[in-house]
Amino acid sequence: MPKKQKTTRTKTVSSVGKQAGKQPEENKSDFYHKHKSTIWTIIVMIVLAIFFIVNNTRKIPEQGSYPPTYKSANSSEVSSQP
Repeated sequence: MPKKQKTTRTKTVSSVGKQAGKQPEENKSDFYHKHKSTIWTIIVMIVLAIFFIVNNTRKIPEQGSYPPTYKSANSSEVSSQP
C-alpha cells in the first residue's frame, strides 16, 4: 500500500497595530443575546417568589376528617417517644 503524503500547514499571522484592537460596533439586539441567561434567570426567580408569597399568605384550610385507615394510637406513640 502506498503511503499518504503529509501536508504542511501554515500559520496565519494576524495584523499587529491599530487594526488588531478594533472591534465591530455592537447592535442593540446583541444585548439580548449576551444577557439572555441572566434575563431568564431573573424572570424565573420573580415567578417563583410570587408563587412562594401567594402560597404562604393564603388562608389555612379548616381541619377535615381523617382518612379511613388512620389509627390515632400510632400518632400518640410517635409523638411520645423522645
